[in-house]
Amino acid sequence: MKAAFFVAGVAIGAVCLLVAEPARAHHSIAAEFDMNKSVTVAGDITKMDFRNPHSWLYIDVRDEAGLVQPWAIEFGGVNSLYRRGWQRDDLPVGATVTVTGFPALDGSRTLGATDVTLSDGRTLFAGTRPSGSN
Repeated sequence: MKAAFFVAGVAIGAVCLLVAEPARAHHSIAAEFDMNKSVTVAGDITKMDFRNPHSWLYIDVRDEAGLVQPWAIEFGGVNSLYRRGWQRDDLPVGATVTVTGFPALDGSRTLGATDVTLSDGRTLFAGTRPSGSN
């Protein structure tokens, strides 16, 4: 009987950990990005990860000296991007894009994206706007 209670307790504990982990990982965009500033970078796509809870775009940006600086751009989840009209083939590796977003609070080359402008001129809305804008 004691063994059955022990096994049940371990199982319940494991389920609680599995359920709690996704909730712990979710955060506010303001916790990581400066919502009072906007940065625009242009570069070539090296990778696009459509995933949940956040999708990530990776681009190489050339600085004033011509050196390549890798940037990571965070978006909402894949389903929210699809609802805004995004498609997997919109961001192929090698394509040049211009991204506007909020800079990371830690000073890294990371943006919380607001918009992505494709080389054909189309703009994809990433989901977050600065305060006071429409």
